[in-house]
Amino acid sequence: MFQYATKLRVRYGETDQMGYMYYGNYAEFFEVGRVEMLRSLGLTYSGMEASGIMMPVLELNCKYLKPARYDEEITINVSMAKMPGVKIHFKYELFNEKQELIHIGETLLAFINMKTNRPCLPPQEFIDKLKPFFE
Repeated sequence: MFQYATKLRVRYGETDQMGYMYYGNYAEFFEVGRVEMLRSLGLTYSGMEASGIMMPVLELNCKYLKPARYDEEITINVSMAKMPGVKIHFKYELFNEKQELIHIGETLLAFINMKTNRPCLPPQEFIDKLKPFFE
C-alpha cells in the first residue's frame, strides 16, 4: 500500500454563502492530493503527458460527512491499496484542523496512450517507483 498526505487551505472563492466549501471543489482537492502523491515519488503529470500518456478520471465517488469551512487547513490523505495496471484507484480521506474525518472519496483513472487514444499500462518508471510499496 502507498499512502501520502498533503495539506490545503480552503480559500474564500471555494466556499458557498454559508462559508462551506462548495461540493464540486472536493474533486479539486482530490487532484491536489494525487498530484502531490506522484510528485513525492519524483513523477509528474506533465512528465507523463510528455511521454505520451494521459490519465483521465473514469469514476468519482464522494461522501460528505462534515463541511470543510473557509480558511480551514484540510489534510488530504491519499492511498493506493494495490499496484496499478491499466487503471489506477485512489482513496481519499479529508480531515479538518481538529483532525475530524470530514470527507471520504475515491477516483478511478486510466492510463491512455495519447497517440492511439487507447488504454495502456503505466510507464516502466512509474511501476519501478511504486513497486517497493507493494512487495
